[in-house]
Amino acid sequence: MASTEAKTETGHTTAAAHTEAAGGEHGGGAFPPLDAATFPSQLFWLVIFFAALYVLLARMVLPRFATIIGDRKAQVDGDIARAQALKDETQAALAAYEKRLTDARGNAGDIAKQTRDAAQAHAAAQQAKLDADLGAKIKTAEDQIAASKAKAMASVHDIAADTAADIVAQLTGATTLKAAAAKAVAAVKN
Repeated sequence: MASTEAKTETGHTTAAAHTEAAGGEHGGGAFPPLDAATFPSQLFWLVIFFAALYVLLARMVLPRFATIIGDRKAQVDGDIARAQALKDETQAALAAYEKRLTDARGNAGDIAKQTRDAAQAHAAAQQAKLDADLGAKIKTAEDQIAASKAKAMASVHDIAADTAADIVAQLTGATTLKAAAAKAVAAVKN
């Protein structure tokens, strides 16, 4: 068997010589993808396969992707529209609730005012009734006091006449008639 390595003029081994020696043992020639003689056929088949792949993608796969993406976009847009509609509905319901709450507070204020006015009117009526009752009782009491005073004043004249008769009797020792003493008291009073 001959030497498997060929030496160049400089003494280095070359890859071609190495490949030839190995190729000679296994069927010969260079590795086909790296062989310059097979480049045109490799480029031809590369163009054929890329063209077939492009047609497959353009006619079958990409339209399906476009349909799927369009469906998803439509679904997302629909979901966003429904969410916006629900948000608007919620905001409208919240606004209606706040309006009703404000109205209820206003009504409560009106009811409280009406109740307060009714209570004040009732209290004023009760006060007027009590004032009338007290006025009648005061009038009755004043009438009784005036009657008692008049009676007392009538009794005072009698008492003054009796007292004057007693004082004259004790001072002078003479008895005085009650009628004469009453006449003297009435003269002093005027």
